Amino acid sequence: MSGTWFLVIALVVTAAALVLRKVCPAWYWRTFGVVFAMLRVVFRYSSVMDACGLTVPPSRLRLALARMTGRPAPESRVPRILRMRPTRTGLMLRLKMRPGQDAFDFTASTDRLRHSFSMHGITSREVKSGVVELRMTGYDVLARVQMPAKVEREGLRIPVALREDGEVHYRDYQEVPHSLNLGATKSGKSVYQRHLVKELAARHVALVGIDCKQGVELAPLARRFSALADNPDDAADLLEALVARMGDTYRVIRREQRISADTPDAEITADIWGLPEHLRPVPVVLLVDEVAELALFSNTAEKKRRERIVTALVRLVQLGRAAGIYVEICGQRFGAELGDGITMLRAQLTGRISHRVNDEASAKMAFGDISPDAVLATTQIPVERPGMAVAGDSTGGWVRIRTPFTTMRQAVNACTANAYRTPALDGLDAFRPVLPALDPVEIPAPAVEPATA
Repeated sequence: MSGTWFLVIALVVTAAALVLRKVCPAWYWRTFGVVFAMLRVVFRYSSVMDACGLTVPPSRLRLALARMTGRPAPESRVPRILRMRPTRTGLMLRLKMRPGQDAFDFTASTDRLRHSFSMHGITSREVKSGVVELRMTGYDVLARVQMPAKVEREGLRIPVALREDGEVHYRDYQEVPHSLNLGATKSGKSVYQRHLVKELAARHVALVGIDCKQGVELAPLARRFSALADNPDDAADLLEALVARMGDTYRVIRREQRISADTPDAEITADIWGLPEHLRPVPVVLLVDEVAELALFSNTAEKKRRERIVTALVRLVQLGRAAGIYVEICGQRFGAELGDGITMLRAQLTGRISHRVNDEASAKMAFGDISPDAVLATTQIPVERPGMAVAGDSTGGWVRIRTPFTTMRQAVNACTANAYRTPALDGLDAFRPVLPALDPVEIPAPAVEPATA
């Protein structure tokens, strides 16, 4: 009788595990998957490393000792496991490489390791000399993006997406001041920008927008914007006003340096972050939507306007970081066909994010001068996964990310709730959005129940 009950319980647990794996893979991983994965790694480790060519032959000393003692030849040595830790979405395996091994060997074998350990994905990176870290994911974390409940939100470092290894992808403006965001129509480019504004709304920062689609993307969020331009003519004047503000900020920094023999090293600065609190200007994030609309022209007057716009943008991305001005440029294409100065402008944009594109040439505009592998990964983004993108920087590193879906209503609510944080920028008053006052919300009085006799 007890054996029958044991069989029934086993069948019920197996059925529950299969259903949970299909319906909610995150909970399946936390309940069953992590145990099975750790067992596979422990029991298959040596054979998998040998099959993937990640072992080294025994040393000459060990071979000589084996001959002298008449023992069989020692086996090849595998990398030593320093640490194995389960994570929210997979496993973290830290290995000590053997002499003669290279971190590139593990990077090139990630696909074979993924099949051997029955994991969804594996990424490899070198932690320090001789130590490599393998991050394994037990399920497709980008199929349904669920950001962790606790993420770091400090200063100008904001969470914007989820990486394919289960970690949070951050946008740090002080580390990467300027960025380029490419993507075709319906690729999720606008959702990424919307999520960016939603996260920045609660920060001590001034938002400046340029949306030449008559403001249809940024106008609903205007309560949190200190300046907004919805046509190329206003955009040219707005950019030149930002360049003038940048010059004023540099004069403040230069005046406050006062370098002398008795000035402490900690008080010498070359950017706004070293200024005293009462003198530090508010940092500015400039968001440019559909940059091609600023570069196109059809007559002489529009050509002159284009030269003003491109010149001001190049100056901002070259000199704006120390003045606390950060630039986010969005568009479908950003190549040399847009005219003179575009290549120089693109070279100053350290951060690169590319959503799904319509051709390989568009992907090369983002990663062609950084990493050919990132170009290939960008062209493989499927249509049915909007918001998925490839993020990289000038170092050549890249990773797949996906932005959580943010509705326009969520972004508008965040901007409205933080409208009191919107600063007034000197010299940009003419571009401040004019909006009607919010209607007061009437709270109905609670109904009074009749007293019982």
